[in-house]
Amino acid sequence: MAKEELITFEGLVTEILPDARYRVELENGHEVIAYTAGKMKKNRIKTLAGDRVTVEMSPYDLEKGRLIFRHKDDRGPTGPRPPQRGGPQRRR
Repeated sequence: MAKEELITFEGLVTEILPDARYRVELENGHEVIAYTAGKMKKNRIKTLAGDRVTVEMSPYDLEKGRLIFRHKDDRGPTGPRPPQRGGPQRRR
């Protein structure tokens, strides 16, 4: 038996909730509750309010979803770059 097709939407994180969940407003105006996918947890990808994300949802429950991708914005870092660990490299 084939697995059901998952539906993907793009949206905007509006609120961070307890228990690693997020309130996401989809492009079509609906709001859903989403949790972070395992690959995002494994790679320690942080999601903040205001981030654009891709949400994967089951066709059976359109109120819950899973964050599978955080889109990078065109804006760069806002402050100076933090120093690298270990300090500057010396030639010997």
